[in-house]
Formats: sequence, C-alpha cells, structure tokens
Amino acid sequence: MPEATWRPAKRSGARILAGMTLLLGSAGLAAAAGEGSPPSKFPLASVSFEQNATDGDVEVVFKVKGRDEGLAKLSVVSPDGRTVIEFAAPGASAMGIREFVFESPEPTDVAGLKAAYPAGVYRFAGATAAGKELRGESTLGHELPATTSLLRPGMGARNVPVEALEISWTPVAKVVGYILEIEQDDLGVHLETRLPGSAASFAVPDGFLRPGTEYDLGIGTVSEAGNVSFVETSFTTAE
Repeated sequence: MPEATWRPAKRSGARILAGMTLLLGSAGLAAAAGEGSPPSKFPLASVSFEQNATDGDVEVVFKVKGRDEGLAKLSVVSPDGRTVIEFAAPGASAMGIREFVFESPEPTDVAGLKAAYPAGVYRFAGATAAGKELRGESTLGHELPATTSLLRPGMGARNVPVEALEISWTPVAKVVGYILEIEQDDLGVHLETRLPGSAASFAVPDGFLRPGTEYDLGIGTVSEAGNVSFVETSFTTAE
C-alpha cells in the first residue's frame, strides 16, 4: 500500500491562480532565453481539468517543476496562442522558484472555463537564472472521470472510531488511481495519499485522528489523462 504523506494543512491562498500574470519586479516573459546547450525537458509540466462534484465547481490546474536550479522565467501558452501564465523573478541574480502549482478560479460555469482554457497542447518554456532553457508540453482534455461514492464512513458520519479506521468507497471503472485527503484546519494537519485504480479502501494511520473532532474527507478519481473528479464530506470522531 502506498505510504501516506502527513503534512501541515494547506494555507488559504497559498497557491497561485492561473490565468493571472505574475510579474515580480521585471517586464513579462516573451520567451525563455538562453544560449549554448539545447533546452532541457521539465521534470514535470502538466495541465489537468478537475471538478469538485460535491460543490459543483471546476478548475484547471498547472503543475511545473524545474531541475536543481530555480526558474527565473516561466511561461505557458495555450493551444490558441494566448499566454496564460507568465512569471519573471526579480533580477538575474535571483535564485528563482523551482516548483509551481497554478490553479484557475473555480466557477460553476463549466462552458466558460472550457472556453478560457481550451482543449489541446499547452507549451511550457522556462529559463534558470544562469540562462539554462527548459521546455515541455502537456495536453489538456475536458473529459472528467466518474465519481466514486463513500461507503465508510458515510456522508457526515458521527462517532467514527479514532483507531483502526478503514475508509472505503465504490470502485470506479477506467480510472488509473485515487487521491484521498483528510484535513483538519484547526489542528493544522493534512493527510494525502495517492492509490492505484485497483484500490477500494485505505487504513488511516493510528494516532492521526483525535477524539471528538470533525475532519474533512475527499476522494478523487483520476483519469488516464490526469483529470480528477472529487467528492467531499466530513465526519466526526467519537469522544
């Protein structure tokens, strides 16, 4: 079984909204410049379509990871030729940023979001402070995987045991994996694990849950294209 990661809860606004131009101190990036060796490939450059079926909203998510050096410049161009992300670090000597997660707003207007972020190939270009170029491509599709249904604990369940809790859900055909998240903002904890498409349950590590506490629980189905459909609920542990 894949190991779960246990980290502090995500802070509100910690992610950067895609579709907005982020400029830190210098003019926008027209193209990632560099001389010498040919561009390297980004270790990670992806775009995906995600929905929260419980809330009825959707979003587009971009993930970018550089190599050992931070990126001084980054741009992403959509299939229709628009620059949808543009970043420049403040000065050639800056260390830059190595990893980015950009999220669009989360409207319920699915058609509007699809128009703003059309399906097709998105092209990523970046450069380190030393001028090393990186390139990448990722294809965005708008097809979302089917959602799962929680079996245990049930939606809004109470008196959930804090020890030996196994979360289970209905299997979904044609998905490559699941994302499971448990979060408690007041305690500052967030557990996230990625599971294979064959999984239908997850044992919460003993000691993670506290008595008499409400937790948020989300399970996402992941398609082969990387798109995700989440369902969310909450549960309260026994005193």
